[in-house]
Amino acid sequence: MGSPDFAVPSLDALYHSHHRILAVASNPDKRRGRRSRPEPTDVKKRALELGLPVIDVEDVKSDTFETRLRELAPDLLVVVAFRILPAHILAVPRLGSVNLHASLLPKYRGAAPIHHAIMQGEQETGCTVFFLDEKVDTGEIIGQAKTDIGPDETTGEVYNRLKHLGAELLLETVQEIADDTAKPVKQNHSAATPAPKLFSENTRIDFSEKSTDIHNFIRGLNPFPVAWCKYGDQKMNIYLSRPAGSEVPESLKLSPGELAAHDSRLFAGCGDGVLELLVVQLPGTKKMTGTEFVNGYGLDKKLS
Repeated sequence: MGSPDFAVPSLDALYHSHHRILAVASNPDKRRGRRSRPEPTDVKKRALELGLPVIDVEDVKSDTFETRLRELAPDLLVVVAFRILPAHILAVPRLGSVNLHASLLPKYRGAAPIHHAIMQGEQETGCTVFFLDEKVDTGEIIGQAKTDIGPDETTGEVYNRLKHLGAELLLETVQEIADDTAKPVKQNHSAATPAPKLFSENTRIDFSEKSTDIHNFIRGLNPFPVAWCKYGDQKMNIYLSRPAGSEVPESLKLSPGELAAHDSRLFAGCGDGVLELLVVQLPGTKKMTGTEFVNGYGLDKKLS
């Protein structure tokens, strides 16, 4: 059960193993633009390429969905980036239901674990496979795999690494369940941290914060939904930044949100110094480098 491309390597790993996939459940086809035709999810598209039967799931709580699953009589439900499943669905398979989550649980429970790990400046993250229960991301852990986060890595870069690392871990844990060698461990709920969905309201940059915190915020929201601020009365998206190094003169002192150029590079003031803005975008324009912005736009407006 899954929908986005994050789940495709897991589908491939299971398909090419000796385990048998009875069916693939995914979200219904969706229009990507106003005039476009409905398109299948990445998981459904891959399942059809592999010749697997697909269940379009409108309502995970429906009797029709439960009946279809009971007819299949699966040993195990494998969930990767799908939806919250009700207890009566989790109870269908003989061996339980497992989920692949893109964090080292109990840290970063919720819809945006990679984003929040990077936004918080974590130097390590990973994937967890656990048995699903009725609450979100709280079940017993079967296995984990770790990876470092580079100081300038974006969510997109870590996402691409974790979807393959997670597929390998998932295959290992499914085999342990099949062999009856899995040793589930309860989570330490007191150590849990949230990773809620991200919206426009909680992705705006606060330039009174420390430069390293803003840098983590920007890269954690790249490529989506993107960190933003106001440039005058226009919305500015900021995709890439870099903490100011020793090559920046100490005389470059800016108040939070104040803009300045140095060696044709774009800098913004923060709560504790300055941050270089590497890639920005204004409405109706293509992404531009900080240098392109310096050459084409005024620096008299503050970012807010």
